[in-house]
Amino acid sequence: MAVGDLFTRRKRAAVATAAMSVLAVTGLVHEPAAVAATPSRTPAFERPVEKPNLLMVTVDDLSYLDMDYLPQVRKLVERTGVSFSDAVAPTPICVPARASLLTGQYAHNHGARTIEGPHGGYAAFDDSSTLATSLQDAGYSTVLAGKYLNGYGEGDTRGDVPPGWDQWRATVDPSTYNFRSPKFNVNGEVIKSKGYSSNVITEHAQAGIAAERASGKPWFTWVNYVAPHHGAPSGPDDPKKLYPGTDAALSVTVPEGRDRGFYGNVPIPERPNLFPGDVSGYAKGSPARGRSSDLKKKALRIAYQRRIEAVRGLDRNIASLLGSLKKSGELKKTLVVFTSDNGYSAGYHNLNGKLWHYDESLRIPVLMSGPGVPRGRTVRTPVTNPDIGATLLAAAGARPPRPLDGIDIMPWLRAPEQVRPIPVGGWRVTDGNRRLWSGIRVGPWTYARLHTGQVEVYDRSSDPYEQRNLAREPAFADTVKALTVLSDRYQDCAASTCPKDLYAAGAEINLDGL
Repeated sequence: MAVGDLFTRRKRAAVATAAMSVLAVTGLVHEPAAVAATPSRTPAFERPVEKPNLLMVTVDDLSYLDMDYLPQVRKLVERTGVSFSDAVAPTPICVPARASLLTGQYAHNHGARTIEGPHGGYAAFDDSSTLATSLQDAGYSTVLAGKYLNGYGEGDTRGDVPPGWDQWRATVDPSTYNFRSPKFNVNGEVIKSKGYSSNVITEHAQAGIAAERASGKPWFTWVNYVAPHHGAPSGPDDPKKLYPGTDAALSVTVPEGRDRGFYGNVPIPERPNLFPGDVSGYAKGSPARGRSSDLKKKALRIAYQRRIEAVRGLDRNIASLLGSLKKSGELKKTLVVFTSDNGYSAGYHNLNGKLWHYDESLRIPVLMSGPGVPRGRTVRTPVTNPDIGATLLAAAGARPPRPLDGIDIMPWLRAPEQVRPIPVGGWRVTDGNRRLWSGIRVGPWTYARLHTGQVEVYDRSSDPYEQRNLAREPAFADTVKALTVLSDRYQDCAASTCPKDLYAAGAEINLDGL
């Protein structure tokens, strides 16, 4: 055996041993040296005496890599509160992610698995018992401004006002994605707006809050911006107009006029997994196996520029909204959560979009500030969309609308880093009838089993760009087996059977300890 081969094998064995130690943290394997450990005890947490106002600001398809283009939001929320470095959308696409915020449940439990068809969109979601109805029952005034769920407003749903909302100011599909003149259902009356989408949504949020102030109740406001989701109308220098009839004729987002062209020379951030040429490591069934043409790469670069230009407008609008609350004296009494429904891949792994198991798609930006939140802290304990819903309910002292899969994250904001498994997955977009993939994300590990039966496994601690699929490497066979067991265990979890115990990062526990 060559010296080089011996070194490589020893190195791989060492990496695999380290991998098993990390997996022991979550009870995945039995190691001879592992000691049984109990879950971390929930830290003592004293809630504010006065019920806080609740403000949840959601943007559409924002990548955590885009946060540098939100300097005012980071100043107003992150610097005065916390950011989460491992926030995850378990089903990373619009409707399932938003329904998780509204219910505190994973998509396989709330039932809105995708954006259309029998198991997707507004028609598939039972909104008779949601975050809004529970908060209203707990004495809150409730306000929604902006996008709701895909398909809302189409057909005979045009005049719908879902239960639980005192102020209902929702965009009506398909006009939701018309950034120049979206229509809104304002408390049952459909009106056509004048102005750019993000600006009008901010105005509706401010108007909704103002309308409820006289009640004297604490309020919950959910502001749902459409940007940087793609939409219309296309400009003359957008891919649809530049490359008609080709695979590069992409729909892109629409920035406000004053922002268009502002970042014209900014490239997609260069990372090793941007437009990879070698796709042999990806499992059969993964869209990452499809390469992008040179023309499509040009289109994706334009799409990226439009995205961050639209984000510039978001930064301005959210800062304006927070500034108005500061001026009224309400901001200091308001628990603020800023997030995106899902992540987004702008060419990474050859993808333009979300839904899949790669880090750019699963990871979401989450910032939080307000009563009970420490200042200037980065929280490394995982948080999910269902956790955000559960956290808002707990902050209000409200009864959950249905059995919760998520946990209240507030007690853990000051605690040392914790680890817990997060079940993840995605369904067929057109109907939600079958899973495209399912898996588990735990610590630095991502495991995904695709509908083809093939598997991808990544150790993000040594491979942050997920370029080395470990699923078929003999040195990691035990690790893959342990992840498979965990994925199968939680794929269809519900409430008490979902992973809610947290373990101190660095602890060693055996399988019986989970």
